[in-house]
Amino acid sequence: MANILKKWVESDNRELKRLTKIADKVEAYAQDMAELSDDDLKAKTPEFKKRYQAGETLDDLLPEAFAVAREGAKRVLGLYPYHVQIIGGIVLHEGNIAEMKTGEGKTLTATMPVYLNALAGEGVHVVTVNEYLSSRDATEMGELYNWLGLSVGLNITGKTPEEKREAYNCDITYSTNSELGFDYLRDNMVVYREEMVQRPLNFCIVDEVDSILIDEARTPLIISGQSSGTTLDYTRTDRFAKTLEKDTDFKIDLESKTVSLTEKGIRKGEQYFGTQNLFDPDNTALNHHLDNALRANYIMIRDKDYVVQDGKVLIVDQFTGRIMDGRRYSDGLHQAIEAKEHVEIEEETKTMANITYQNFFRMYKKLSGMTGTAKTEEEEFREIYNMEVISIPTNKPVIRDDRPDILYPNLKSKFKAVVEDIKERHAKGQPILVGTVAVETSELLSAMLDQAGVPHAVLNAKNHAKEAEIIMNAGQRGAVTIATNMAGRGTDIKLGPGVRELGGLAVIGTERHESRRIDNQLRGRSGRQGDPGVSQFYLSLEDDLMLRFGTDRVKRFLETMNLDDEDAVIQSKMITKQVESAQKRVEGNNYDMRKQVLQYDDVMRAQREVIYKQRQQVIMEEKSLKPVIMPMIKRTVEHVVQMHAGGEQREWDLQGIVDFAVSAMVPEDSISVSDLEGKTVDEMVSYLMDRAEANYKTKEKQLYDASQMLEFEKVVILRVVDSHWTDHIDEMDQLRQSIGLRGYGQLNPLVEYQSDGFKMFEQMIGDIEYEVTRLFLKAEIRQNIKR
Repeated sequence: MANILKKWVESDNRELKRLTKIADKVEAYAQDMAELSDDDLKAKTPEFKKRYQAGETLDDLLPEAFAVAREGAKRVLGLYPYHVQIIGGIVLHEGNIAEMKTGEGKTLTATMPVYLNALAGEGVHVVTVNEYLSSRDATEMGELYNWLGLSVGLNITGKTPEEKREAYNCDITYSTNSELGFDYLRDNMVVYREEMVQRPLNFCIVDEVDSILIDEARTPLIISGQSSGTTLDYTRTDRFAKTLEKDTDFKIDLESKTVSLTEKGIRKGEQYFGTQNLFDPDNTALNHHLDNALRANYIMIRDKDYVVQDGKVLIVDQFTGRIMDGRRYSDGLHQAIEAKEHVEIEEETKTMANITYQNFFRMYKKLSGMTGTAKTEEEEFREIYNMEVISIPTNKPVIRDDRPDILYPNLKSKFKAVVEDIKERHAKGQPILVGTVAVETSELLSAMLDQAGVPHAVLNAKNHAKEAEIIMNAGQRGAVTIATNMAGRGTDIKLGPGVRELGGLAVIGTERHESRRIDNQLRGRSGRQGDPGVSQFYLSLEDDLMLRFGTDRVKRFLETMNLDDEDAVIQSKMITKQVESAQKRVEGNNYDMRKQVLQYDDVMRAQREVIYKQRQQVIMEEKSLKPVIMPMIKRTVEHVVQMHAGGEQREWDLQGIVDFAVSAMVPEDSISVSDLEGKTVDEMVSYLMDRAEANYKTKEKQLYDASQMLEFEKVVILRVVDSHWTDHIDEMDQLRQSIGLRGYGQLNPLVEYQSDGFKMFEQMIGDIEYEVTRLFLKAEIRQNIKR
């Protein structure tokens, strides 16, 4: 183990030495740049662009371009990047992850690689976790880029396609991860090339990269349309679920977050729904609704997993504590929660396009990111995104005091202690940031502080509009701020006057999160740039993490301590270690889940790329789609002839071929069996292809000009492809949900999904080609064709 650690530290040091040499070259230009006038410094941008066009690489330009961006930042923003920020900038330019502690100036670090990569003219995307940060950075850093002669765009929800296109056409575009992903999906659903908004994906810097590429990677982006299915009776199953008793009628497995009916519960169900056997194949839909009703009532917790506002169920992101607007749980779970909360049940929807963040971001030519916490997920970044995590040293040493966890027997005694600690620190005037895991915890603590007469601000999913303002004041003397996990990620908590002397910002965690990274994020809000600070986590045996993964060792340890007194308290390194090992188990589980989501989406990715590429080809075509359509017709004809004229000649079914030709290719009276008799298979194929060619020419004559013919071809192909592709996505979705059952038959569900998915895709391509043949050759032509 010691050798592995030694190797790891040495390789990190080697890498830092290499980066330091490049950073020294950047600093060597500092004097030259400082002596240039404003106009001469601005003139560097067109000079670099020319040199790049003439064959110099971005790596060749790096030292000078970084020096220009630094000097520009000094003049425009009054900020001058430190040596460690230059190193961070080089890491980003090389397509890796810069792990920089909170308060080390990540936003300024990004300006250098963004400027350098924008010189290539292919677009640079800067991705942030929310629209407030995108708008803030686009405005503040945009001043620098505009001054240096580059254009900056902001892409947020609610913009028209024209405004989005304009934003994407800028040298630098600020946006959020979800907006980029949805724009990509929407671009592959348009029917006119003018409606597309994105350029090819070139270089991307992701701020808070762990939040976006890891925490959010389990939730795919989905564009839905109305399903043709009906909304089944969610209310009925909800009423039944509410009559059940825990442990008697159903059992909850906390670790896997699943609910299952007991024998008694099953009998109750059969009686309630009037069926002999609840698990009869005819009751599949009922079972599905029942599962959702149980999950909605006994696992999904209001004000933790979701909130109800204005008669709508809104999902709360468990990692950031923010409301996820427009997102709905899939597979009927959202409707089950709506039934549970007695709000209007919205109709089920059908998936029309989907992609995971992993597969979306892997499409960029170059991807990089920055965050304060990435080392714990180093393996995942390397394996899935091919990015290395480089820890950048801090500008000044961190002197924050991180204390061992304190453990209480129950929630009541824990919160009592938290309030006492807050009161004491508040009396001195020390600012305090309190981190909670759920909305309900933040509201409970807020009520307790009200009772204790401690003024405070609350920042949670119900109140994130004032987020920046609340966080900016969190470091002032006497400020008490309660925040869910988001804890103002991306905004800096600066200490007010006289606070350093009081010990800096105190961070209090009210429980440990599933992931060590989120705990580290919270700790890192304090002790920025060498400031003093302190962090302390309070735990209890009734915390979620302890209930789900608290080891028997902890329980035995407590029994030996004989903790009957409810105010008893333990502060021990052993507890902290046990909690961290529980967190590692959860992180491992979550990684496996994300990997599985990705493995299944990789099957869809290959199919998606084929379809999207062909759609693009059709939309971009400017002359004729005959070279696309005729091979489709030929493959369809060959398939039909092979099917009816395979094997012995006396068994051939020539009438079947005639029926196909009449239904898909030619007028009814213009072909009969006698036209095919005496011909070989190849001769039949070429006879039918001659007929198709003649039909094609007739169509061309019926239309005014080539552009009308092209429009007709596009209408036919796009209509057929889109209708089959959305059905296929939906079928793949259903296959994905049922495939797990094959594990019981000793089959590997993933392998089964791959092979079934491939067969379904082949079948869909055949269906598309048949339908294009039929529609194209049999359609009556009108003059006013529009997609």
